[in-house]
Amino acid sequence: MNRLHFLFSFLLLFSSSFLYVNGEKNPFTAKASLIRYWNLKISNNLTKPTFLISKASPLNAVDSSFYTKLADQNSLSTHLPSFCSSANLMCMTDLTPSLSKHSDDVSFTKYSERNFTNYGTNRLGGVDSFKNYSDDQNLAADSFRRYSRDSVGHSDKFSNYQPDGNVADTSFNSYATKATGGSGDFNNYNPNKNVPNLKFTSYADDGNGRVQEFTHYADNVNAGDEKFTSYGKNGNAVTSGFSSYGKSSNVMGSTFQNYGESGNAANDSFTSYAFDTNNPQNNFNNYGAEGNAATEKFTSYREQANVGDDSFTSYAKKSNSAKVDFINYGKSFNEGSDKFSGYGQKASNQQIGFAIYGINNSFTDYKDKKSISFAQYTKRTTSGIITSSLMEGHGHSGSTVNRWVEPGKFFRESNLKSGNVMPMPDIKDKMPNRSFLPRSISSKLPFSSLKISELKSIFHADENSTMEGILKNTVGECERVPSEGETKKCVGSIEDMIDFATSVLGQNVVVRSTESVKGSKEDIMIGQVKGINGGQVTKSVSCHQSLYPYLVYYCHSVPKVRVYEAEILDAKTKEKINKGTAICHVDTSSWSPTHGAFLALGSQPGKIEVCHWIFENDMTWARAD
Repeated sequence: MNRLHFLFSFLLLFSSSFLYVNGEKNPFTAKASLIRYWNLKISNNLTKPTFLISKASPLNAVDSSFYTKLADQNSLSTHLPSFCSSANLMCMTDLTPSLSKHSDDVSFTKYSERNFTNYGTNRLGGVDSFKNYSDDQNLAADSFRRYSRDSVGHSDKFSNYQPDGNVADTSFNSYATKATGGSGDFNNYNPNKNVPNLKFTSYADDGNGRVQEFTHYADNVNAGDEKFTSYGKNGNAVTSGFSSYGKSSNVMGSTFQNYGESGNAANDSFTSYAFDTNNPQNNFNNYGAEGNAATEKFTSYREQANVGDDSFTSYAKKSNSAKVDFINYGKSFNEGSDKFSGYGQKASNQQIGFAIYGINNSFTDYKDKKSISFAQYTKRTTSGIITSSLMEGHGHSGSTVNRWVEPGKFFRESNLKSGNVMPMPDIKDKMPNRSFLPRSISSKLPFSSLKISELKSIFHADENSTMEGILKNTVGECERVPSEGETKKCVGSIEDMIDFATSVLGQNVVVRSTESVKGSKEDIMIGQVKGINGGQVTKSVSCHQSLYPYLVYYCHSVPKVRVYEAEILDAKTKEKINKGTAICHVDTSSWSPTHGAFLALGSQPGKIEVCHWIFENDMTWARAD
């Protein structure tokens, strides 16, 4: 009894001897532990940033101890759903197979997160439709296996498929294989998505007289990959159409392999492919090879794209009586890389035409072949850019080069002047909502490219899945060799972030971010401006979110900067609506000449300083004034 009384008195004294935030009273929570660590490592008593403290792990003492023990035993994967829910992590749903064959026509009005293992097999006629499929899902995971296989005269329709979500993992395996007649219609497929991973394996292979149509495919997506493996292979009179493919997307990767291979009388059309995109990565491998009497057409391919890399390998090789047509190919204004290899080789009775072929590359393999015509061709030589005479009248001002640099994303230091009106970019955090892990757990999880297999096991990441890509990309970026003058570290806990910031700047530090997103995508007026550390050139530590199951920040020291706090006013009413934090990089000499800042501001590395706002949930650490 005395021991229990002593323990109770000790806990009461212990819990009352610390300062807590947000009403935190339990001294054993991850948040309370963080506060104690903060007070120990940071020497000033300035107000702690609510936006950062709120990201501390929500795990209570019991759950934290339980999951720490599982991490010690390499057993977290056995409790992943509960771990993700309790710790507020980003985890993909483990799909439950659905074995239903749906022998009758089905109209799904709303559907999400389901694995269709055997859908529409051997269907005779009829129409199956999906409307509002996985709408606005933060983490959408769907799988279709054996979809419409061996069907006859059967039509499939997807309207509004996975729009407006964040992270998508969609897989179609064996879609309409050996189907006869009928049609497949994908309308508004994965638009407005952040980091999609879309896979079609064996799409309409061995089909007969089937029509496939994609309208608005992956428009306005950010990053991610789309992949078609074995598309329309061995098909007979199969018609495939892509209208508005990847329009206005950012850093999108597309791979088409074995597209229309060995097809008979195929008719494939791409209209508005990768139009107005930023840094597209398109790869067509073995396209239309060994086909017979096929018609392949690209209309408006990569027009107004900004840089990027495209590769066509083995295009229409060994085909017979094929007609291949490119209209307006790659007419971009900021150079990328285009490669054509094995184009029309060993083909018979081939008709190949290019109209309005953009800059960057040559067709040395085909320059003497009469079967290929270039209506308008632009190339770069040692003396400059030479364009065919037909190019006249098709010029552009070149202003579209800056299309992918959002107004206000980069600006000059002189813009931070009271009374100045300027555009503010969209600073909203578009990452999934997640929390840090307690360091007692994060320190026990592998974080290395050499241990990707272990990470995949912990987070149930299948081969070639979105989650596998997320794990590899973030770990790879964190392992990247620092650039010249950079000191960097990826942190998976706030304690690790504090350690890194204080190792660079000392213990008397302050962390800042822009207070809110008010003013985003609007014209704003600059109010009172304050220079941090007296407005002198200083050093800071900036931390940016990475996409990962738990919160991981890429933190790096940034030498030779000036940091500012500025009142943000409504441009019309002049009322204060926000308080912004901006950082100006004084030395840009090591930056790439193609950096968006120079495209927006019209200069070169080392010639100007470049400023930008600190976006929502990103931050910069500096020495306290």
